[in-house]
Amino acid sequence: MLGLLLAVAVVVPVLNLAVPEGSPLHVSTYTVTLLGKYLTYALLAVAVDLVWGYLGILSLGHGAFFALGGYAMGMYLMRQIGDRGVYGDPILPDFMVFLDWQSLPWFWHGFDMFWLAALMVMLVPGALAFVFGWLAFRSRVTGVYLSIITQALTYALMLAFFRNEMGFGGNNGLTDFKDILGFDLQADSTRVGLFVASAVALALGYLACRWIVTSKLGRVAVAIRDAEPRVRFIGYRVDRVKVAIWTFSAMLAGIAGALYVPQVGIINPGEFSPLNSIELVVWVAVGGRATLYGAVIGAIVVNYGKTYFTGAFPEAWLFALGGLFVLVTLFLPQGIAGLFRQLTRRRGGSAAEGATA
Repeated sequence: MLGLLLAVAVVVPVLNLAVPEGSPLHVSTYTVTLLGKYLTYALLAVAVDLVWGYLGILSLGHGAFFALGGYAMGMYLMRQIGDRGVYGDPILPDFMVFLDWQSLPWFWHGFDMFWLAALMVMLVPGALAFVFGWLAFRSRVTGVYLSIITQALTYALMLAFFRNEMGFGGNNGLTDFKDILGFDLQADSTRVGLFVASAVALALGYLACRWIVTSKLGRVAVAIRDAEPRVRFIGYRVDRVKVAIWTFSAMLAGIAGALYVPQVGIINPGEFSPLNSIELVVWVAVGGRATLYGAVIGAIVVNYGKTYFTGAFPEAWLFALGGLFVLVTLFLPQGIAGLFRQLTRRRGGSAAEGATA
């Protein structure tokens, strides 16, 4: 997985910047942006797989953490516009001028500094996840009840962010971004830089999750997934393990959202939609639960299919997604990664039989 990410992070920028546009090997800037978006989705899927595959928590609310990270980055990008907006106000974003706001809300202060925005990208989703997890896991809410609560959380946030008085752009959200760290967001080099940053973030997130699941904490998490009462009986603080991994997963989702926003150019309350969080689960299920790399595969495969089918067969896309999920559930219960493992075992068995013969 890491080798493949390294190859993609090197080859795609070279084919975009060094190969002429007329060449069949040239990768367009649109494709670079699309691939970068897929990589942010893959990081989000890894975060979901960490809590669902290894901790047994079926989260239907990780889209909320993704969107919060995106809003934190969007607030920084809006502050960078300055007087280049439609209304020319150097302090207030355009939507605030339109709504006749007289001053910048207190929670917008400091977002003109990148380091603070980057910190909020992780702290805001992490703080929400910590408070939610501390309340839910100490109360021993599990199973479908916990899943419903996480879905209610993201739905409540969606309704709140749709309100203009919240100060986040209402139903239009945040958009019309100009630059990031002084670099023009429309420039090819900036798009390539964001793509590489997404690949690096995915690699680091994958390594961090791999380290967690192979550590003692990860082994305890798997034990909680398989037999939570036994783990609690032998003396482990189950709620603390859950809160720690849950919070880390939310922070990863926030980073994915922060990398997503400058590449697509907008963040609005629609990202909080419960349907988006359900779709995340489909990515992980298709790729293979409790593998991490399967989540990456599932996110890329499903979103590529979504891009293709929404263009070729826009009315049939949801049916294709549902059919894919049903087929995987029936014939590939361990996902695409499970199919790879079966093929590997078969090859190993055939080689062993040949050696014995």
